[in-house]
Order: sequence, then structure tokens, then C-alpha cells
Amino acid sequence: MKSRYIGGALTAVALVLSTGAAHADAAAAKNWIENEFQPSTLSKADQMKEMEWFAKAAEPFKGMEINVVSETITTHEYESKTLAKAFYEITGIKVNHDLIGEGDVVEKLQTQMQSGKNIYDAYINDSDLIGTHYRYQQVVPLSDWISGEGSDVSNPDLDLGDFIGTSFTTGPDGKLYQLPAQQFANLYWFRYDWFSDPDIKAKFKAKYGYDLGVPINWSAYEDIADFFTNDIKEIDGKPVYGHMDYGKKDPSLGWRFTDAWLSMAGAGDKNIPNGIPVDEWGIRMEGCSPVGSSVSRGGATNGPAAVYSVSKYVDWLKAYAPPSAPGMTFGEAGPVPAQGAVAQQIFWYTAFTADMVKDGLPVVNEDGTPKWRMAPSPHGPYWEEGQKLGYQDAGSWTLMKSTPVDRRKAAWLYAQFTVAKTVSLKKSHVGLTFVRESDIQHESFTERAPKLGGLVEFYRSPARLQWTPTGINVPDYPKLAQLWWQNIGDASSGAKTPQEAMDSLAAAQDKVLGRLERAGVQGECGPKLNEEKEASYWLNQPGSPKAKLANEKPQGETVDYDELVKSWN
Repeated sequence: MKSRYIGGALTAVALVLSTGAAHADAAAAKNWIENEFQPSTLSKADQMKEMEWFAKAAEPFKGMEINVVSETITTHEYESKTLAKAFYEITGIKVNHDLIGEGDVVEKLQTQMQSGKNIYDAYINDSDLIGTHYRYQQVVPLSDWISGEGSDVSNPDLDLGDFIGTSFTTGPDGKLYQLPAQQFANLYWFRYDWFSDPDIKAKFKAKYGYDLGVPINWSAYEDIADFFTNDIKEIDGKPVYGHMDYGKKDPSLGWRFTDAWLSMAGAGDKNIPNGIPVDEWGIRMEGCSPVGSSVSRGGATNGPAAVYSVSKYVDWLKAYAPPSAPGMTFGEAGPVPAQGAVAQQIFWYTAFTADMVKDGLPVVNEDGTPKWRMAPSPHGPYWEEGQKLGYQDAGSWTLMKSTPVDRRKAAWLYAQFTVAKTVSLKKSHVGLTFVRESDIQHESFTERAPKLGGLVEFYRSPARLQWTPTGINVPDYPKLAQLWWQNIGDASSGAKTPQEAMDSLAAAQDKVLGRLERAGVQGECGPKLNEEKEASYWLNQPGSPKAKLANEKPQGETVDYDELVKSWN
């Protein structure tokens, strides 16, 4: 009975589209709904209604060819290869969805901002640029666009309240600047099968006096890394390592740190999504103006917690990771845990999930369930309850004021199409990068959860809220982000001590903030550097920057993974 009703509803909607061209659009929509856009949180009838809206709203732009860009990950490959084709067949608007490196996306965006020349009609760029976009005012505030000039091309069923990441893309003025297209978190990854082995567990307990499990703090992570590398050494005749990371002086080393490494150690202040007044980059903000990175200006980029975090990164990389890891980039290091020789990884992106659950991998059982799990990241000794605990990437649709309005409207239609409820659940199954609460809670993910290693459980848990992107304290992401890999690279290579590297980074950030202040290009919320004071003045104040702890390695703490998941439920 249900299937007959759906078929009747589809036919009824098709009849509403009475012109010949519209009939073709309806036929295309019906084909995509039947053969590609399943499962969906919508009924097929409601999917058809949504596609009808897209076809009608797109009529003024039929025959137009637009250009959009994103970084190259599985989710965006699906958009580029599948959703762009579907959108063209349903609306008549051709989309060239380019896939390039993340750094190249930022470079193109920066060029368009500086030149005013329209390079792309829409960008999927990280919400890490929210502070940049808010201050330079060169992107279109979507709140204004939806209620104003773009109202005729704004999906009435977009349901912004269903998006889980809009707090990341909202400026200090309360306006939405970007629309999340994909999200993934940076979590802890470990070999559940090894951690469950009675013999391995007994050896760990005998040595350390507490249970082997998901590390709650960095002390436990370090103990586990040492244990697998130096005590277990081999499993099934093959060497094993207690840690995995990468260290080559390369732009990707910058993400490794700006993606909340200092925050995981506890360098920033309390508050979600980002520390107030000091964030995870160590930048202090007073009112809406950044006032410094260095401890001498009230920042924390070169404070004791930040130096501790870099020291641990360097020490662990040398002592517990595979010998090739220090010479690897992000892209080269990513596939290594799936090869079966790594016990745990403190800094692992869930974007790798789809590639870690493929049949035949050493880390996948014969029944398709993973031998590994993901869990919340452990925190360093400077961390306090109420701080963010990790990073969440939120690649988000961004419209530029320099894009002609007709092209912007056509691109906005495509942007909404890629996150519409008709397609978003299927896209979530392909790329495993959720943006909607309704997709996370869908029964299809309840069924699939056992094969995804904790991804669904994490995204359904309250812990998720502690994983957030770069926030509004960072006033010019492109200019500041490039400073990190160059300075951290010096610590990674041994050219500088962690303290020297972070002193250099903090000074370089303050130099950029000072230039922005003198240029006056960011208005009242642009940087206004504090006068320098003795570091002791700031280290004796409450909050961040935090004074050096007498003991940076407290007792290790762990939790049983299965008990952790039960506590979420």
C-alpha cells in the first residue's frame, strides 16, 4: 500500500510540472530519487517535492555554466562526479565542481578577495576562516542573503536548525556566513582487538598498575605508546608501534597543530566552541579584537602549555612512531594505521573512516567489522573541564560579494542541492562526513554503526560538542596559518627547541597582527595589540596563559571503550 501511495505521489508531482522541459526535469528527478538518492530522511514523495522546487527556482538560470571548488575528499568527489550531474539533469544548470588541494582552495579564495576578480562562483572552504570572513566583509552573510537578495533561490525546506555545525560558521554579529557541506572530527584511534587481548591487558596492568583502555589523559597515551613499542614489540611476527604521526616540514604540518593540538594539551581558555578570551591558537581577544599571541601580550602561543604540547609531539614521534614517520606528510601518513602495525594514534581524522573499513585490510575482520575503534581524544595536564578537546573540520559553502549576482544565485542553488535532505543522507553514507542531525539519527546508520568503528556513536554522543574548528579569534587565517608549519617544522627537525620554535611563532603572529592593525583594513574588530609586559604578569592571572605545572605527567587514566559508549547512551 505504501509503495503504491509513493508512486502515485510521484506521478502527481510530475503532472504539476506541465511544460515539456519541466516534464524532463521531473523524469530526471524521479530517476535520481529511485536509483541514487536512497536512503533519505524524506519520503520519496517529499524528495520529489523538494526537487520540484529546485527545478522551478532554477528556471531563470537554465543553460548557465558555473564554477565551484572544494578540497579533494571522498565527500566532495561524490558531489563533483554524481551530484553535479544530477543537478544539471534536474535544473539545466551545468556545474564544473573542481577538486584541488586544501591549500590551493585557500589560495584561490585569497586571490579573489585581493583582486576582486571572480575566480569561482562558490567555494567550499573550511569554517576556520570565519574570523577572516567576518572581518574583511568580502563574503555574503547568508542570513542577509536568504532573507533578502537570495530569497527567491533559497530552499524553504533547507532547515538550518537541522545542521550540526552552524555555530562554527556564525560571526560575532550573530549572522551565518557559511553553510556546512561536510564535517569530520580529529579523534583518538586504537586497535580494539589488541586492547581487548587478555595477555596484553595483563602485561600492561602488571607494569603500570592500571587497566589498558582508552586513554583519558596524555600520561596514559604515553604509557601505552611506550608499552606497545618497547614491551610488546611484535605481534604475529611483525613489528608494532605505539604511536603514529608525521613530521615533514610541509604545509600539512601546520594543520597538524592549528587543528587544536595546543587546545588538547590545555593551552587555551574555557568555552565552546572556542576559548574566551584565549583560543586554541594562543590568540587573546578582547571584545572582538585580537590583542596578541605572545605571553607578553596575554596570549598563549609560546606559553608553558603550548611548549609542553610541542615537546610531547617531538618526543613521541621520535620514540614511538615508525622510523619513516618523521619524514612523512599528512597525506603519506594517513594510510599507515590501516596497514596493521600501529596500536594507537592520538591525532586521527574521521575523514579516513571510509578507507579504513574496506574489505581485505589487515585492520578489518572477515565479517567486515573493524579491528579498531575511534574514541574521544585524551587531554594534556593543562586541560580543564569546559575547554574544547579537539578539532572538527567543517568545509562550508561560501559566497563572495565579488561574484555576479546571477552566478551567485545559480551557485547557491547547487550549494543547497548538495546538502538538501533529498541527497544528504546518501552523501553521508558515501563520505561519512555528517552535517545534519537527522542523518546522524537515521536508522540506516544504526544498522551500519557496527562496521564504522565508533563514528556513529561519537556523533550521537554529547562528547561531540567539544570538537570544534578554528574560531573568530583568528583574524586572517591564510596569513597566520602559513606561519605554523615553518616554525613547528624547526622543532620537528631539531633545528630549534620547542620553546624557541613557539617563541618564533608567537612573535611572527604578533607581527602579522600588528601589520593588520596599522593597515586598518578590518574595521573595529581588527587587531589592537596589547603593550608588552613581563611574562610573569600574565602567567599569574587566572586562566590562559597558564603557568608551568610542577608535574606535567600525572598518573595515567584510562576508560574501557565499551563502558564509555554505554555512558553516552
